[in-house]
Amino acid sequence: MIDTHCHIDEEAFAADREAVIARQQAAGVEAMIVPGVNAASIETVTDVCRRHPGYCFPALGLHPEDVKDDWEEQLAIVEHAIREHRNELVAIGEIGLDYYWDRTYKAAQQEVLRRQLLLARELGLPVILHNREATEDILHVVQEIKNSKLKIQNELTGVFHCFNGSKETAAQILKMGFYLGIGGVLTFKNCKLGEVLAAVDEGELINRLVLETDAPYMAPVPHRGERNESRFMAHVAGRLAEILDMTPEAVIAQTSENARRLFEKINTQKI
Repeated sequence: MIDTHCHIDEEAFAADREAVIARQQAAGVEAMIVPGVNAASIETVTDVCRRHPGYCFPALGLHPEDVKDDWEEQLAIVEHAIREHRNELVAIGEIGLDYYWDRTYKAAQQEVLRRQLLLARELGLPVILHNREATEDILHVVQEIKNSKLKIQNELTGVFHCFNGSKETAAQILKMGFYLGIGGVLTFKNCKLGEVLAAVDEGELINRLVLETDAPYMAPVPHRGERNESRFMAHVAGRLAEILDMTPEAVIAQTSENARRLFEKINTQKI
């Protein structure tokens, strides 16, 4: 299993981070992608990944919830770090749009997203996208940058992290060449995501799914309410196997292959 979204650098793991990572390795987790969210996380993400080379892989970005009055200063710091660490990074993220808590910085969030998407195209890195209550806008901005005629030849690709949208949204994301990140929400009792995935008219769906945790958040059933860990992805894989009429082993093998295809630098280092 490859966890394509794990905040192992966060304070929730401060007391036992090394033991947690060892536990994931013993449980068959092959790799973790560790996304940054702001200027402060640059150091924590790069530190944990350097301590575990070939196992923890870094991504850096400015999260929409961290877009405030000082967004230009914060973005400049993050963009500088992305360029500085470009050879280590597997992606730019976690970036995106989030209108759930506050719409005050809606326009600023969109500008920050545009700039980071352009940087991703320039550097040839995939993106890890956060979307909450902003589906129409994020699809519009992504499509805008993807279709922009630039001197840069790199295509824009990436994953919609923690996907929990409609069948129509899933189809549009797949048509753009992006991937769907599937996590613990799939196992929640009243979640409709299983029905959505089963209804998607896309023969290549299984080739565009990746597993993730968003740890320490969003633990799947039967661990809901606990601190999430990468090894709990086995429950997500099991539920996904039921939906797609596959074995859990086949789901894990395919989603791991998908992760390596999307995040190419995982292939360049020994796991």
